[in-house]
Amino acid sequence: MPHRIEKERNAPRSRAAILEAAERLFAERGYDATSLNQVGAAAGVSRGTPGYFFGSKAELYRAVLDRAFAEVRDAVRAGRARALASSQSPEAILAGAVSDYFDFLAARPNFIRLIEREALSGGSQLEGAGHLSAGQEALAAISAELGLDESVSGDAAQLLLSVISLCWFPLIHARTVVPAVGVDLSDLDALERRRRHVVDLVLHGLRGLGSPATATLSEADSHD
Repeated sequence: MPHRIEKERNAPRSRAAILEAAERLFAERGYDATSLNQVGAAAGVSRGTPGYFFGSKAELYRAVLDRAFAEVRDAVRAGRARALASSQSPEAILAGAVSDYFDFLAARPNFIRLIEREALSGGSQLEGAGHLSAGQEALAAISAELGLDESVSGDAAQLLLSVISLCWFPLIHARTVVPAVGVDLSDLDALERRRRHVVDLVLHGLRGLGSPATATLSEADSHD
């Protein structure tokens, strides 16, 4: 009890604990099967505290999604800033971005479950969430660094969709499709091999897009 009272008196700590608990419960049980009372209990606060901070379950769920996509945006920004500061070639920047994104997803299984639940339910809760700005920022970064067409049907959009697909699929299906082909992604070496394979596939696919980065790759091959 004293620990709970202390936590509730610390508003930022209570809010963070509620968001952590809500993300885990929404990911594990789904939106409909999760109550504010359950979130409060899991967060170690009183039953009424989640409602006090967020108003309703719908608003809490939206806050969970917004926080998750803010983390995606932060990862994209940090990775791009780090790559640009290193003065690396465009393909090295792309390889680093793909690797960072894969690692980001691998470290956040609850985020993956949340988005998959949204996909199965039609994505109604995603309307107005931060995923659009996160995707647009990633698209602009790819277009700028690789010199690709950033239109809706352009190469940058297609490349970004391929990166997302290659990173997401094995992690989503780590317990379904992946074991069927004899791979165990709970093994860190297997996870690392998958990450390297995804990066290699993206870089090889880039060769066919006719971008400035493609020319760089071709020149590098000619000197090998």
